[in-house]
Amino acid sequence: MRSRKESCKDLQVAKSTKVLLELDGHEVTVSNPEKLYFPKAGITKLELVQYYLAVAEGALRGVARRPMILKRFVGGIEEEPFYQKRAPVKRPDWVEVATFTFPSGRHADEIAVSTRAQLVYVVNLGCVDLNPHAVRKEDMDRPDELRIDLDPVPGVGWPQIIEVARVARDVLEEHGLVGWPKTSGSRGVHIWARIAPRWPFAQVRRAGLAFAREVERRAPGIATAKWWKEERSGVFLDYNQNARDRTTASAYSVRAKDDARVSMPLPWDELFVCDPAAYTLRTVPAMFAARGDAHAGIDAAVGSIDSLLELAARQELGGERDAPWPPHYAKGEDEAPRVAPSRARATSAAPKPAGKRTPKHPVITIANAKQKADALAALERWKQRYPSIAAQLAAEDVLIDTNRGRATAWYRVRVNLKNVPAAEHPPPEPPDPDYDWKTEWTGGS
Repeated sequence: MRSRKESCKDLQVAKSTKVLLELDGHEVTVSNPEKLYFPKAGITKLELVQYYLAVAEGALRGVARRPMILKRFVGGIEEEPFYQKRAPVKRPDWVEVATFTFPSGRHADEIAVSTRAQLVYVVNLGCVDLNPHAVRKEDMDRPDELRIDLDPVPGVGWPQIIEVARVARDVLEEHGLVGWPKTSGSRGVHIWARIAPRWPFAQVRRAGLAFAREVERRAPGIATAKWWKEERSGVFLDYNQNARDRTTASAYSVRAKDDARVSMPLPWDELFVCDPAAYTLRTVPAMFAARGDAHAGIDAAVGSIDSLLELAARQELGGERDAPWPPHYAKGEDEAPRVAPSRARATSAAPKPAGKRTPKHPVITIANAKQKADALAALERWKQRYPSIAAQLAAEDVLIDTNRGRATAWYRVRVNLKNVPAAEHPPPEPPDPDYDWKTEWTGGS
């Protein structure tokens, strides 16, 4: 029988296991290479590193010289990630950084990946997907890409997303822009359009909003530019992805899904007939080796947003106001009221009791939770308490919000009772659980 001392010694050896890679003239460490990052698929940290090296040409094209938020899954995808803006203080001198300014005016030195060594460095930190800003380190105030995020509401199927993508492609082409599509690796589609870095974030966002409204006009009922979730139906075109501090999963990013699904760049004709589930960490390297990167020409297809800004001006003359910005931005002069319809006062000539608010939409909050599993469990408990109400809800009536706290996400579950007769609405009750992310606030940006 082995002694306890010998077993402890073996454990210490296992904990110190690492792999050293020679990349771009640098020695890069992969710590804990056998750690399971995708337990259900049996995918280790080292396999994740090997994947990114296999598709490095394409992955680097999507992130090159772009500052990025580090979304770190240090315990694998079944644990909550935390978000890190600032590059680690103790880092190799070959890891590049760029100073990014946030809407608050605060600054952060963020990692900007441009080489295979730097790519493996951030993956070793626990970055499963890569989340760069829309700017290059040479000009941190003028984006060089317009980002179009087709985000379906619950219940919307892939054929409808593709139908909206067709309309989006047509609108881009009519405004002189080349769209480069990819599966999001989650439920939607991303379309990137390279633009000259001439316009500040606010103008690029304005162009993105005009684009979203034009697609909604051409595809009513299946596409929406409405910001508030309780007003959406179909596929939401998230224009706020073009705001200053937004980041989005880049091309060839592996997403934190059980099957290690990839955000896969595709030609338009392949996007229209593809199955997004076909693109995973284990299938994409062979595809990449066989046919290369579908976005290989993206950096040469630089366009202008002047035509979209002219469209925005026409929409504004027609009465359109600026749509809501993310909540941490200063409110703009022409911005529509920044209050969710479920909290807005209903318009009526009848007098309202003092201090009372009559909501326009009957949306109730079920849970505010630090962990997504706790939020979903609370929703199931609520459905069990009110089965007759749950049976009347459409998929889009259940609103699950992922919100950013200081360094981690937190989750809110709401239910829109618009399809439930008022007489059947449940009595008011506090959210359970009712997590407050501000209790963990310690200052800083």
